[in-house]
Amino acid sequence: MNLKINEGLSFDDVLLIPGYTDIAPGEADVTSRLIGNIFLNVPIMS
Repeated sequence: MNLKINEGLSFDDVLLIPGYTDIAPGEADVTSRLIGNIFLNVPIMS
């Protein structure tokens, strides 16, 4: 049996640096689809 192990990353392995954007906070779409036609208008991940 040949097993292939993929690399995984956790929160401590990644650094996100904020940058400039032309998008205003009020223009961001934070809608998430749960299942089917059920949507949440709040961010699930932040």
